[in-house]
Amino acid sequence: MTQRGRQQVSTLAKGDGGAMARDGSFHCELEKSKDEDENGNQVTTIKCHGELVSNTAGELKEVVRPLILLGGRIIIDLGDVKHLDSAGLGALVGLKTSAINQGLCTLELANMTPGVLELLRITHLTQMFSS
Repeated sequence: MTQRGRQQVSTLAKGDGGAMARDGSFHCELEKSKDEDENGNQVTTIKCHGELVSNTAGELKEVVRPLILLGGRIIIDLGDVKHLDSAGLGALVGLKTSAINQGLCTLELANMTPGVLELLRITHLTQMFSS
């Protein structure tokens, strides 16, 4: 059985005040596996909860950027993301690009909701996150 260390990071951002106001809450749980994957990589999973939007995208970047420098395999679990806007998508693209440029790190998305998958499709980013 895999042993995991878990750290929870959370923020509460202000809503945008619009007609479809959202609470803007977001938090993520960081799980570092003590075991390595089949390729010998350290595996870290970041489980995201809430809204990955302009007010909260920086939170995810702050958690993931230091992990990219360490190398290994990073999995961003979006199964509980209720809303993703262009800033959230931009954060994911930036993190993926950083991981590619680093060279010693792979970054994957997991448990994508139909809405996230559709957003990746219409922005032609499906290929980027499938490799």
